[in-house]
Amino acid sequence: MLVAPSLLSADFSRLGEEVAALEQAGADWVHFDVMDGHFVPPITIGPRTVEHCRRYARLPFDVHVMIENPERYIEAFRDAGANTLSVHVEATRHIHRVLDTIRKAGLKPGICLNPGSPLTLVEPVLKEADLLVMMCVNPGWGGQTFIDGSLDRIKDARALRDRLNPALDIEIDGGVTAETGRQSVQAGATVLVAGNFVYTHPRGKKAAIDQLR
Repeated sequence: MLVAPSLLSADFSRLGEEVAALEQAGADWVHFDVMDGHFVPPITIGPRTVEHCRRYARLPFDVHVMIENPERYIEAFRDAGANTLSVHVEATRHIHRVLDTIRKAGLKPGICLNPGSPLTLVEPVLKEADLLVMMCVNPGWGGQTFIDGSLDRIKDARALRDRLNPALDIEIDGGVTAETGRQSVQAGATVLVAGNFVYTHPRGKKAAIDQLR
């Protein structure tokens, strides 16, 4: 199981230092939430920010793009230093082509699924992905509560993964705490994204990451 703290809850005025601190705290990946103000209401960061943060750590950069027409920015995030690029099946009409383009660009392709979207949307292309990102909150804001029913969806995703693509990582994003993280791993998750839990933990980032493990 891997822990990928999200920078969405970090101090955006010092993101480079925040990335370095996560590496020192023992994070496995660093999770970047990219929002465009269209697919989700907020606007956050773009490739330039990822590029600047790359100077501060060697950890894999797990970039989650909540943007429309994500195929326009694959090379930009690759050049910025991303390792994994995950796109929403709801955000593009040509998900197979997008995943193939991401892999050919030298990145690990991920596919994201919103809480209200059925697993059948990703089943035809699950073999083309290295990562399935299961949203357990509605995307756009940090600090939300884990949605009821998410654990059953994770179990179903794990069964689908075991049948179609056993090498696939299942990443849980949203509402992750020590309790929901434990339950998610028991249900079949392999990667936990945690923002608010890591950044508000009373004993600091390392304690939060250790507790999730």
